[in-house]
Amino acid sequence: MAKFRFHKLAAIAVLIGVGAWVATGEFSSVGSAQDEAPPTPAEAAEKVEVPLRTVAVVTPPRVMHERAIRISGRTDAEKRVTLATRVMGIIEKLPVKQGQRVERGQLVMQLNAEDKEAAVRMSESIVSQRQAEADAAERLVGGGNAPKLQADQARAALATAKAQLESAKAELAQYSIYAPYNGVIDRLPVQRGSAILAGTEVATLINLDPLLAIGEVSERDLKYIKLGDEADIQLVDGTAVKGTLTYISRDATSATRTFRIEVSIPNEDKSLPAGMTAEITLRAEPTDSVILPRSVVTLGSGGNLGIRAVDADNKVVFYPIDLVDDTAKGLVLGGIPADARVIVAGQALVNDGDEVVPVEADAATIQKLVGQATDGT
Repeated sequence: MAKFRFHKLAAIAVLIGVGAWVATGEFSSVGSAQDEAPPTPAEAAEKVEVPLRTVAVVTPPRVMHERAIRISGRTDAEKRVTLATRVMGIIEKLPVKQGQRVERGQLVMQLNAEDKEAAVRMSESIVSQRQAEADAAERLVGGGNAPKLQADQARAALATAKAQLESAKAELAQYSIYAPYNGVIDRLPVQRGSAILAGTEVATLINLDPLLAIGEVSERDLKYIKLGDEADIQLVDGTAVKGTLTYISRDATSATRTFRIEVSIPNEDKSLPAGMTAEITLRAEPTDSVILPRSVVTLGSGGNLGIRAVDADNKVVFYPIDLVDDTAKGLVLGGIPADARVIVAGQALVNDGDEVVPVEADAATIQKLVGQATDGT
């Protein structure tokens, strides 16, 4: 009986304990009350302090620099003409040689034209005869010994004879070819004594003074050039010459959207040949810009080329660049604000909007960057 009462009392005690626990409202599993809820990413970031990245910056000096527009092109003759005969015949005279310089009006080729020369001589004789007849008729009419109609008939006959003479001379002229301008005989595919047909090429005449440098300028650079601009031309053999922009096409090439340009180069001694590869450099009006090493240029989030800088709040900002020129000292860039602190070391390790610790680049870093720019790395 005592044992039964003990168990009964123990059950009553447990019941009282459970009631007290329920009354507290703590229904979590055993041990969970001591665990805290996991922190959010924002709360975790606040608790973990990440040190700010240090970057080297410079405030580059401003310069006024002429925009350089470089174009790949070639040289060409200012004039080029193919001389061809208008009649068939046998070449009687060929007083020029391939590569020879000729003057305007100089004989290049003459076909055998004995029959045409004879026709001219006969026409000249007829003109002389008709002239004498016309003069006699004028005297008779003036003396009252002949009617006026006779003088009119004589003058008409004289005019017909003169027209026949001009026609004979014109036919004879077709048997000779003369240089239409000063130039060089570039090709001479015929030989003296050869029989040729009408329309056969006799010679190619080119004019090398002035020589032309021809290229294509992009539609973006078209607004920076104008007629009369001076140009620097570098030939493939190392020869450097100067010229003047004399032609800008107003109709773009449909395939490339580029515009043909021509630069006139003085070539009095004809030493510069046509058909040589050339690099044409045109320079626009000076523009406000800065010179920076190539290593500072990076890609922005939109895929544009630019530089990263630090603003007044020490946050990273991105500035798209306008490439003005590429020199041995570095890239000449436009579009950068005057007060921009350009990141020259660490720009690839930060993103737009990041807060950083900017430190002025030391002399050694700047010298290294300048050296890399000079070396072209």
